[in-house]
Amino acid sequence: MAKKYKTGLVLSGGGTRGFAHLGAIAALHEKGIQPDVISGVSAGAIVGAFIAAGKTPEEVLDIFKKGWFFQYTKIHLPVDGLLKLDGVKEIVQNEIKIEKIEDLKIPFFICVSNLNKGTVEYRNSGPLGDTVLASSSIPVLFAPVTLGRDLYVDGGLMDNIPVEPIKKDCDNLIVSNITPINPKAKMKNLIQIATRTVYMSVNVRTKEAKKVATHYIEPTGIDEYDMFMRKHADELFELGYKTTKKIIG
Repeated sequence: MAKKYKTGLVLSGGGTRGFAHLGAIAALHEKGIQPDVISGVSAGAIVGAFIAAGKTPEEVLDIFKKGWFFQYTKIHLPVDGLLKLDGVKEIVQNEIKIEKIEDLKIPFFICVSNLNKGTVEYRNSGPLGDTVLASSSIPVLFAPVTLGRDLYVDGGLMDNIPVEPIKKDCDNLIVSNITPINPKAKMKNLIQIATRTVYMSVNVRTKEAKKVATHYIEPTGIDEYDMFMRKHADELFELGYKTTKKIIG
């Protein structure tokens, strides 16, 4: 039986390393490979939203380089989280102008963690800005986001390489993982410790992703880049681009 989609693209979480996703997508476009469906989490949900809206990787790189994440993050004194990520929602709403996930040009699944139920959800409908925001809200660091009756946080907590919602529907599945676990990584502060805690599930998910992926992209040396530094945007873009060019011959 024919599959629903020719090519699916899965984008992992990983903070500002998300610039590498853009480089990988640029290399795929050069090869004439356009995703017919995308699944993303956290940074991958932010990148995926823009690509699913029809923006080019280069356009998205320019938008992100103008300043996102902490520049747009409002300090929010601890009750439920240290920081508010409202800026991410603002950027998505201002730059994309599409309110609902189901109205994007490319079908798109956003992975979020339901804090009330302790479950993972893959949403392909509903409010785009709020769902991307929820998918990116690392617990403890960022306040949870209310969707419907429940509170939601970073989908990477439950599934940092969200192949699940699209793995059976694609002839080809391309996975871009920007969060390999580096045992020697230095964890100097609360932000790095909290981030590491979220992405510890990644090892389990990596095996599953490698098993189902037609092409598995993990840029060499990406683990050396801090997840919250945006000054390496061009380097990370290039890293994703070069790795993908090698893998997709």
